[in-house]
Amino acid sequence: MVEAGGITSLVLAAPAILFLILICWLIVRHIRLRPSNERSWVNDNEKMATAEFEGDEVTIRNVRDFNWRSTRDYDEKWIDLKVSLDRVSKIWFVLEYFDPSRRQMAHTIMSFEMEDGTRLACSIEVRREKGEKYHPIRGMFKSYELIYVWATERDIIGVRTRCRKKSVTHLFEAVVLGPGNERRMLESYLRRTNKLSTDPEWYNTITNTCTTNIVRHVNEVYPGRVPRALSILLPGLSPGLLQRNNLVKMTGSVEETLQRSIIDHRGESWDGVSDFGEWIRQ
Repeated sequence: MVEAGGITSLVLAAPAILFLILICWLIVRHIRLRPSNERSWVNDNEKMATAEFEGDEVTIRNVRDFNWRSTRDYDEKWIDLKVSLDRVSKIWFVLEYFDPSRRQMAHTIMSFEMEDGTRLACSIEVRREKGEKYHPIRGMFKSYELIYVWATERDIIGVRTRCRKKSVTHLFEAVVLGPGNERRMLESYLRRTNKLSTDPEWYNTITNTCTTNIVRHVNEVYPGRVPRALSILLPGLSPGLLQRNNLVKMTGSVEETLQRSIIDHRGESWDGVSDFGEWIRQ
């Protein structure tokens, strides 16, 4: 027979027990969450790129080529682009500060230039569902999938320089050490793109972002080239790392190079007809 004191203790403990049960259920549910490529995506994340290799040629399908008038007003266009892997001549690094007053937060992009002047950029991003907004805290808890967005520069750089009024965008030419490493970098990106098309992954604000993936690609081609650093987690702090490790071409001090590398004013003045990549590099 249960005494009155025992019943009272059970009643008092019941909320704590139920809370623990709820926490355990949420943890198990979180662990069981699986990323998917089949969701209702926003238009600019709707299609995933894939690469089809044939010797030295590769055809990249679902390259985004939007014409952005604003972040909400655009002409949607997806294209297939065929390039020669042995014709990659340069690699460019783009650093976008979302808000210059918050220098830690930034987005990073790589762009590949071919000998004929063709340029193809890849932005590693959160793949958003319709009605969904990004938040870095949510990004740590299996809330967003990861996507490699392949796009023309007039799209992926143009939307930043021409339509985002607060952001500041910098363009640097990468320092590539050793012949053929431009090709190896592009191949590394494309292999990962294909993997994501069949094996989706969660974006993670700390471990699986635009910059952490760029570092993985660089270190795959040049083992140990980019050391561990806080600026990999906070890419807005990366200019010092870029200089110390000779990752991009610098002209003068870091501050002088940052000032010279701003391309927003050039993007804003684009005539809409000329090659956008050439225009911002004038």
